[in-house]
Amino acid sequence: MENSTDSFYFNLTMFVNIGDYRYAAFFFCFLLYTFILYANLVIITIISRERTLHEPMYIFIALLSVNSLYGSSGFFPRFLTDLLSVNHLISQLACFTQIYIIYTYAANEMTILSIMAYDRYVAVCHPLHYHRKMTSKTVLKLSAFACIFPAVGIIVLISLSTRLPLCGNEIQKLFCANWNVVKLSCVATDTNNIYGLWFTITTVFLPLAFVLFSYLKIVIVCWKSSAEFKGKVLHSCLPHIVSFVIYSITGFCDIALSRYNIEEINPFVSGILSLEFVVIPPVLNPLVYGLKLPEIRKHILQTLSLHKLIS
Repeated sequence: MENSTDSFYFNLTMFVNIGDYRYAAFFFCFLLYTFILYANLVIITIISRERTLHEPMYIFIALLSVNSLYGSSGFFPRFLTDLLSVNHLISQLACFTQIYIIYTYAANEMTILSIMAYDRYVAVCHPLHYHRKMTSKTVLKLSAFACIFPAVGIIVLISLSTRLPLCGNEIQKLFCANWNVVKLSCVATDTNNIYGLWFTITTVFLPLAFVLFSYLKIVIVCWKSSAEFKGKVLHSCLPHIVSFVIYSITGFCDIALSRYNIEEINPFVSGILSLEFVVIPPVLNPLVYGLKLPEIRKHILQTLSLHKLIS
């Protein structure tokens, strides 16, 4: 067994030496981060400014955009710095802070998508009781639960990991990840594994099952309804379905990659797969909701037209 290390730094080993191409990669990722900030801020600003959009569905969309800003800001600044750095050392405090932000972002995304599925379920399956069930107080409680439950769960997860004595400091990742830290432990990690499995079930598989159940109910209702009703339901539910599918695929890629031997995969492929769930949803969510939902699209076009007139 290797000697336990008290090193205050982890080494992110997945970064590949790409020479002068790192400047082009930095510029592209900087533009990507800028677009994420701008696009999600536009969605948040329009929904908060327009009183006609102060409805549960749009409030949850704004919450999704806030979460995208939160997760991206916890990843991109450090990642952009690493692209231009020769070494990729990160302190334990910074590493666990990044784990907390990225993991809460990931869990928040799933819980928010779950309450959005519940909102669509009530709207389609119980339309006469929608305004009674989805009150402002209910929306506030659901939003608070979607953010507070993952935050508490991640605090416990990280507290278990910080107590482990480590026999190494190399993390095969482009950012800090809890499982990669746990694998460095010099002692058994049964408690971490059991809690990690429980947390994964409650924040991934249960929300996944709930979303599938909600849409099964919606499909059953639509099956018995008119073509016009089906069209309206599809129009309002499609953006959420697209967001859910995108996040599920990208999240699955990251989970599968963390359990696979990275050394057997092309470094560029493994790098792209590990970045998907922190990059693709924040980029595509504002596009999906901004382009597919007519109320948001209308206000975006009005804002852009106003800016052109002013300039």
